[in-house]
Order: sequence, then C-alpha cells, then structure tokens
Amino acid sequence: MSTTPTVVLVHGAFADAGSWSGVIEELQSHGIPVIAPPNPLRGLASDSAYIASLASQIDGPVVLVGHSYGGAVITVAGVTENVVGLVYVAAYVLEEGESLGELQGRFPLSPLVSNLKQWTYPVPGADPGVEVTIDEGAFPSVFAADVPADLTKVLAAAQRPLAASAFEETAPAAAWKSKPSWALVAGADEAINPEVERFGAKRAGATIVELEGASHAVAVSQPEQVADLIRDAVRATS
Repeated sequence: MSTTPTVVLVHGAFADAGSWSGVIEELQSHGIPVIAPPNPLRGLASDSAYIASLASQIDGPVVLVGHSYGGAVITVAGVTENVVGLVYVAAYVLEEGESLGELQGRFPLSPLVSNLKQWTYPVPGADPGVEVTIDEGAFPSVFAADVPADLTKVLAAAQRPLAASAFEETAPAAAWKSKPSWALVAGADEAINPEVERFGAKRAGATIVELEGASHAVAVSQPEQVADLIRDAVRATS
C-alpha cells in the first residue's frame, strides 16, 4: 500500500472535472497519484456520500481537495477513515450544522447571487427540482476574470448546474475538526466573497495562502500555485 496520499480533486458548481486539468498535470509531473471524479451537484448529502464512497475504495491515504461548493462536500466526506487531509480552493468551509446560505449570509453577497439563472429538472415521483447556472453574459466577470476570454466562453457554455436545494442543506459533520487542512483564498473572487473563504479557513485552523487578484477560477488561471498548496498537504500527510 502506497504511503503517498492519492489526491482526489472535487470540483464545485458551474464547472466540471476538466477545470482541474492544469492542476492534474502539475501533480502528475511530481509523481503524485490523482483522481478528479465528477461531483453530481445534486445536494450536499448525496454528493458527499458519493465522494466518501469513492475515497473509501482507494487503497491508501487520501487528500481531498475541494473547489467552491466542493469545499462543503469534502468537509462532510472527509470524515472517511482513510482521508488524511483537506485542501480548500476558493471554497466554502462549513461548520457542522451550517448551510451554504447561512455561511454566505454573514457577509456581503457576491455578484454571483444576482446573476444566477434557474432551470428545472425531473425528479422521479416528485415535483421538478430547481437548479441554477451563472448567466453566460456575467460568467466571465463573476467566475473567471483572470482567464483568457476564448477559454472563458468555453467554460461558460460547459458549466454544470447545481441543485438549488444544496444552498439550504446543513453539513452533518465537519472533518476539519479532526483532519489537518489547507486553504487557498482567491483575493479577487466575485463568486464567493473572499471574506467567506477567509472566515471559514481561519475557523478551521487551516494553513492559508492568499492569491491577490485571483478569480474564482484560480485552478484554471493559476494551476501551479494551486498544485503547490496541494503538494504541501501531500508532503505533510505522507
């Protein structure tokens, strides 16, 4: 069994696993095993259960990395026994019993909130569910201001919606209470107020790095810096 943790990269809302491509390349170039699974984005309980199940089937220790809403997911999934560390990238860091809406509501709202577009999706045996994406016209400034315009258009077209109910679900556990954590704060984030990121990271006792001028899509625009923080976590937990 390998003693080098496998890094599991959990994307957030309005993105997919491809958003980690640059980070994956950096980690692989340093011989670090890495997996970037799809995050279903259907709700905190079900998404966390999916990631926890995946992590538990990996042979050896795991470092969970969450971007944005993915931070809430790893906060819950991280209680899995073989998870040895948590890395938050421009992410929500929830307390046990807290929801995204509650944490976000303590601070001035970001431009994201007024630029969400609602859709519906079928739910077997129930009323249609509601999901949200970012208005494509607002996507560049809200999500990826430091990403080249041509790439931003692709990201906006390929964004994956988040079930609106995820904002109200409360975290049944907070793995950072028993696992070491690291956090990257995107200083120019317009999707999550950077104060939300700082507050959650400090509360968790995380080792914090802040990138001034970085957008919410920091894993796309600055993959080397994101990978460096993940490597710190891997080294510390090996």
